[in-house]
Amino acid sequence: MAEILTPTTPEQLRDAVGWALGSRTPLEIIGSGSKRAYGHAVKTNAVLDCSKLSGILFYEPEELVISAHAGTPLADIKAALAEKNQQFHFEPGNFPELLGSGNAPDAGTIGGLVACNLAGPRRIKVGSARDHLLGFQAVSGRAEDFKSGGRVMKNVTGFDLSKLMSGSFGTLGVMHTVTLKVMPCDEQSATVIVACDDPKKAGKAMTAAMGSENEVSGAAWISAADIAGLEIPVASEFGSGLVVLRVEGPKP
Repeated sequence: MAEILTPTTPEQLRDAVGWALGSRTPLEIIGSGSKRAYGHAVKTNAVLDCSKLSGILFYEPEELVISAHAGTPLADIKAALAEKNQQFHFEPGNFPELLGSGNAPDAGTIGGLVACNLAGPRRIKVGSARDHLLGFQAVSGRAEDFKSGGRVMKNVTGFDLSKLMSGSFGTLGVMHTVTLKVMPCDEQSATVIVACDDPKKAGKAMTAAMGSENEVSGAAWISAADIAGLEIPVASEFGSGLVVLRVEGPKP
């Protein structure tokens, strides 16, 4: 049976890592476990459950910044942002459903999102979670506290460890606090659908659209064979594959 360590404070997190270091025990780091199906399984019977390290520490809509403990549910953060008509511009995707992990939508934590550096289709326009992480606080594999960045974009002293920690999957340290940039929601959003059965022509069409003056924030080609399994009301009117382009931006 797996031994589960559930710290509730950064100090307890440091003690848990210290125990693992002293006993030479590998740790599987999880928040809600929504991304366990992503990548290889961790070969250990010890789980570091960070879900109790939760809560929004501060949210300043006027300064476009939010800070929270790593175990804070993504759903809680998105709800707080929605009240101020704001969002993460890198667009967290519904990865539990994509990975078939059985979790509800937005079941992941903000720490897991940053640690895996995951982002949705808007990445082609604004980048991924890594590009919006302002700072973090963490515990290293030596059970040492360290931090990088802060609350503003102009954090230029020292190494930019935020870029390194994003996408490291917890192999470089366990983040317990993250601070991210947020943005106002786009005023308008629309979807442009073009009938296309040829994947090469679809690629050229998407490239042309993304290279245009239009604010394309998502692009996909869906083959005719795949359309049957999707809920696209107008798909039957085309009878072919589709190039789908999402356009977002100011109302004009």
